[in-house]
Amino acid sequence: MTDMPKTGTPSHRRLRFGIFQQVCVATIIGLILGLADPALAAETRWTTDLFLHLIIMAVGPLLFCIIVTGITGAGSLRTVGRLGVRALIYFEAMTTLVLLLAVGAALLIRPGAGMTFTATPADSQAVASYAGNAHLLHSQGLTGFLMALIPHSPASAFAEGNVLQILFFAILFGCCLNQIGPAGAPVVRLVESLSTLFSRMMKYIIAVAPLGVFGAVATTTARYGIGAIIQLGAFTLLYFLAIALFVFVILGGCLAACGIKPVRFFLYFREEILIVTATTSSDAVLPVIMTKLEAIGVSRQVIGLVVPAGYSFNLDALSIYLGFSVVFLAQVTGTHLTWIQMATMLLTALVTSKGAHGVPGIAIVVLAATLAAIPSIPVASLVLLLAVDWFIGIARAVGNLAGNCVAPVVVAAWEGQLDRDRAADILGYAGQDKDQTA
Repeated sequence: MTDMPKTGTPSHRRLRFGIFQQVCVATIIGLILGLADPALAAETRWTTDLFLHLIIMAVGPLLFCIIVTGITGAGSLRTVGRLGVRALIYFEAMTTLVLLLAVGAALLIRPGAGMTFTATPADSQAVASYAGNAHLLHSQGLTGFLMALIPHSPASAFAEGNVLQILFFAILFGCCLNQIGPAGAPVVRLVESLSTLFSRMMKYIIAVAPLGVFGAVATTTARYGIGAIIQLGAFTLLYFLAIALFVFVILGGCLAACGIKPVRFFLYFREEILIVTATTSSDAVLPVIMTKLEAIGVSRQVIGLVVPAGYSFNLDALSIYLGFSVVFLAQVTGTHLTWIQMATMLLTALVTSKGAHGVPGIAIVVLAATLAAIPSIPVASLVLLLAVDWFIGIARAVGNLAGNCVAPVVVAAWEGQLDRDRAADILGYAGQDKDQTA
């Protein structure tokens, strides 16, 4: 009699309708509604907005707490500085590598060959707002970027959900708290308690993810229709293929070098990848991936510094998009790019993509800022990419998410703060390795 509950428990767990299954069902229902009743589907946009607003409400305070506890737990500012330098070295190396590979691939494959584009006044009007924002982003340059790191007040950084400004304030706060010693102990305990509190809050918010996914899929299908998927098919397909190669070859190679099995690692984040695929926003799963990374043996202090910084400095998929897009638009507009112009574009892209996370229409804005360095390419040609920006945004968001999941693993391995045995156990290949060595 006493054995019966034990035998029933595994079966109950296998049949559990978890968040992954809920998101799958929400995606299917949203797609059906968008096709069957576009007018009704368009009115469901509020569900996605509600979900993202809940995320913005809680993610700032949680990030602040995680970063501060990571710094205070590091023991010394020298450790924090070393982590920051190594993270930036990895970010810049990876971003530059994928940007160069993207440009080289686009020049070789020529996705814009055979297409022609002539700008009309309507096209110029359609991209006017993006070009205006890009002008501000481009004209401010490095000085503007540095000034944008500092919030007008801590409250404004949290209110706007500006990850970069929250990161700056949290680092400054954590470093000062680290230096004042025993006097700061009560504050450290308070921050640790708040971290636990906001982590629990995010657990409840993520439970609303299927609702947000439903709204995102329904409204997008209603707006664009199935036919939009095949528009600019060659370019879109090329970008999706590039992201897949980036994730499984480049990032997979980094994981393998760190002693982590890539397939098991990405399957571990399948729920988060599915949410990001539907919402095209990686903000929604930021706290969750930080928790999951810690669970597989990545040091908490590495996660607290590398992941938030990566959301502003490690936008690998955006770099790939910029490289493909500039070459594509040059080809469809018949613009010949010299090597000097190409180098200027690359340098501009490396600068304009930094710290721009969270800006509405970010990819188009940054692309317009990049084109400003090459005036021979008509900015109005951006209208070609506006039609499929949401679909491209799926791969872009997933690629950025994957890059920011792998970055802390690489930095932790570099620091000697990666528990490979724990990762093997959680990811489910520890037993296999033992059997192979037996």
